[in-house]
Amino acid sequence: MKRREVYSDLRCVPPVIVRIDGRNFKNALSRMGFEKPYDERFTSAIVDSVESLFKKSGLSPVFAYTFSDEISFLLRDDAFESRIEKIDSIVPSFISSAFTMHLQPDEPVSFDSRIIPLHEEDIHEYLIWRQDEAWRNCINSYAYYTLLSEGMEEKEAAMHLKKKKSSDMHELLFERGINISKVPAWQRRGIMVHRKEIEIEGFNPHLNVKTTSTRTKVFVDRDIPLFSSEEGEAFLRKVLSPQVSE
Repeated sequence: MKRREVYSDLRCVPPVIVRIDGRNFKNALSRMGFEKPYDERFTSAIVDSVESLFKKSGLSPVFAYTFSDEISFLLRDDAFESRIEKIDSIVPSFISSAFTMHLQPDEPVSFDSRIIPLHEEDIHEYLIWRQDEAWRNCINSYAYYTLLSEGMEEKEAAMHLKKKKSSDMHELLFERGINISKVPAWQRRGIMVHRKEIEIEGFNPHLNVKTTSTRTKVFVDRDIPLFSSEEGEAFLRKVLSPQVSE
C-alpha cells in the first residue's frame, strides 16, 4: 500500500521558497469585523505566528517575508529530507495553528502552500516580485475600500478599478485626501522576519571585567527598504548572509 501514497517520494533541492496564503481570508475576516484595508491586530497575529515557526517548529528559515495574508519562507537546509509533501503540509498547518492561538478567531482558518525551487541568484528577483505585489495590494485595497465607504457596491467598486494603473488609483486616493505614500511602510512594502546577530554585554565576576558575546535573535523589521533599490540590495545581502542557528 505504501506505493499508493501520492508524492511520498517527491523531493525538492534547496534552496526553496515555501509560500503560504490564507484561504478565503477576505470573507472570513469581514465576518469577524476586522478593519479594512489593514488591521493591526491581524498583522500582529501573522507576525507572531511567523516568529513561533522560527522558534518552535524545528525549521530554520533564513527569512520570512509577509504582507496581507501571504508569507514566503526561504529554506536552505534539507528540512524533512526535502520531502515536498512534508514541507507543503507542516508549514501551513503550523502557521494555521499558531495564528489561531495568537488571534483566537471566531471560526477556523487555514492556509494553502506551494513550493518554489530557486537558485541563490533568483532570491532577490523573487523578493522584488513579491514586494511589487505588496504595493499593488496596498494601493488596490485602499482604493477599493475607499469606494465602498462612499456607498459603492462591491462588484461596482471592483469594476471601477479594473484595469486601472497604479497612478490612476494614486490620483483617485489623493483626490480624497489619502496620500498612499504616507501610509505605514509595512503596508506598502511588507514585513521581513529574519535572524540578526546582536551583542550582549555581561560581566565576569571571576576576572572582574565586562564581557560581550554575540547572540542570534529573531528580528521583525516593519520598515524595510525597496528591494529594487541599492539600499534594498544591501539589506538583502545582510539577511541572506550565512546565519548562525539560535
